[in-house]
Amino acid sequence: MEKTKKVLLINTHLTYPNWTEGTLNNSFIQKAKDFFEAKDFEILETKIEEGYNADEEVEKHLESDIVMLQTPVNWFGAPWIYKKYVDEVFNCGLFSKKFLSDDGRTRDDATKQYGTGGHLQGKKFMISATWNAPAEAFNNPAQQLMQGKGTADLFLSITSNYRFCGVEILPDYNCFDIFKNDNIAKDLENYPKHLEKVFGL
Repeated sequence: MEKTKKVLLINTHLTYPNWTEGTLNNSFIQKAKDFFEAKDFEILETKIEEGYNADEEVEKHLESDIVMLQTPVNWFGAPWIYKKYVDEVFNCGLFSKKFLSDDGRTRDDATKQYGTGGHLQGKKFMISATWNAPAEAFNNPAQQLMQGKGTADLFLSITSNYRFCGVEILPDYNCFDIFKNDNIAKDLENYPKHLEKVFGL
């Protein structure tokens, strides 16, 4: 019998009352759930703000074929509770040797590169993010702030953790300019098409 595939949906939203209530990020989570359920995936979920157990999160990662991060971008990164989550969960995965045993280098083979010691090969990781920044701020050298860098450049501190453990990184999906954007409904509508394309489902 074919093994049921699993996807882990991690929601990093941090509530600031009367400012950010998490409605949009929850909507993207629901779109992802609907998409993967229609593809017969089992859904695992973590809403970091509601608490978690690091050992259980390690096991969720091990069980999952796909890990999805849904995050607002606060000051050019995920909310601080996500960094805490990473430190606790990935350290747990390191100490148990379930995520990785070492950094990949050996004294016997100088060709072994740093960041090649992960045990999570075959798994895939993707970020879906909501931004106040407009799309035109990225991938354009004429833009003063980003200076030609794209969203993947800003997400490097997140994706590197997964790549370090052997996970394949897939193209991110972004909803830009959320406080002035008239196309949020379209961004939500197009999200499943992105998932279908990057995961080949």
